[in-house]
Amino acid sequence: MAETTMDELDRWLSEHAITSVEIQATNLDGVFVGKTLSREKFQSGVERGFAFADVVFGNDLDSVPAVGMAFPSWRGELEDIFLRPDLGTICVWKPGKAAVIGDFWTRDGTPVSVCPRNLLRRVAADARQLGFTVDTAVEIEATVFEESIREARAKGYENLTPLGGTSGSAYVLARDAEWRAYLERVEERMRDIGIDWEAWNDEAAAGQVEINVAMGDVVAVADRWARCRQVMREVGHELGRTVTFMAKWSDAWGQASHLNISLGTQDGNAFYSPDGASAVMRRFIGGLMPAMAGTTSIALPFITSYRRLVPAEGPPTTVTWGVGNKTTAVRAVVGHPKQSRVEYRVPGSDANMYLVSAAVLGAGLFGVRNRLEPPAPFTGMAWFLPDGETIPASISQATAALEADKILPEALGQEFINYWIGTRRWEWMSFHTMGGGDPDCGITPWERNRYFELA
Repeated sequence: MAETTMDELDRWLSEHAITSVEIQATNLDGVFVGKTLSREKFQSGVERGFAFADVVFGNDLDSVPAVGMAFPSWRGELEDIFLRPDLGTICVWKPGKAAVIGDFWTRDGTPVSVCPRNLLRRVAADARQLGFTVDTAVEIEATVFEESIREARAKGYENLTPLGGTSGSAYVLARDAEWRAYLERVEERMRDIGIDWEAWNDEAAAGQVEINVAMGDVVAVADRWARCRQVMREVGHELGRTVTFMAKWSDAWGQASHLNISLGTQDGNAFYSPDGASAVMRRFIGGLMPAMAGTTSIALPFITSYRRLVPAEGPPTTVTWGVGNKTTAVRAVVGHPKQSRVEYRVPGSDANMYLVSAAVLGAGLFGVRNRLEPPAPFTGMAWFLPDGETIPASISQATAALEADKILPEALGQEFINYWIGTRRWEWMSFHTMGGGDPDCGITPWERNRYFELA
């Protein structure tokens, strides 16, 4: 319904017996935010948008205003910013209720510079100007527990019971009926809403699952990612289960959100060459590699995100790329006319995939425009390299790397970079001054209380 008239919208709402509409978006931390509107209120404000206080991008996960950095023009006086719905995303969320995703704009019609979806749309437009379409796919990992969310809260999110049992490893089919009931209900909801997906399976840690969002347009896939996570949470509440997207909620294996990306032209997949990585793929990686350290700040946004970087447990720990090599930070899949792609393996399950997609695409396009060649692909195991460059190991190291980066400010805009750096420094300070404790110790109650439900 991208080019929908008001009459067409009215007919669609009537045909589906819609009485209310949920408007949806993500904030910087990837939290799904929005409002539920009456049908009449929604129809009256579709073109102008719906007012939200600027705290939607100004408060942290504990609803404390993040301070200590320069405020952009739209923030500081609790001014309204406006969520404009993208009617191309409207769907029936549940009987009688529709949902639509939107972008944030200021009162004078300027896009809010830190709105994740606006940012991704702008970088995708940069790709179109260079003659490329952009396709992505996302692998979503999460852990599901037998307890309800009320029981999990009462336990302080500790000593929970993984759904499906504690035995076995990845890809195990011998899980109990309650485990299957949860995932089959998620599958049903995704089908009803129109979220294209490819697969779901048991993952490495007890209770851990993976859902693969199908390849498609980069913005549409980020929308599916956001909605899929919300569906997983809603189904959990419905069935009396709890789900978390913390990158590492316990000493068990961590959780990721791998991003697969490819560029296309009228002639097909621009990353494909019968001889291996195409020139476009090489140059894309040539932009991604020097921006890798700075991009980590966006891919690993929270204190706990960095606890996942344990060598030999799956996550990459070195600034490397390789062909088909899952121990490197960037895996190039080559030799397939349709499937040739770049897999960025750094993001945790707590990352905002609108922002990760924008950063990876922006850095890659920088490499394509400037004809940058990457270092030689790494062969062998990329963990435990004694002399290799390591991925930043903490939120402060990654923030410093982003501040020194020369590629991402051009790709994403200096205002976003400055603001993001400010919010990550606020996150670091909050941990150290509001009860976080020692980052070298185990996962703290402060981290679980802050991230378990919302990250």
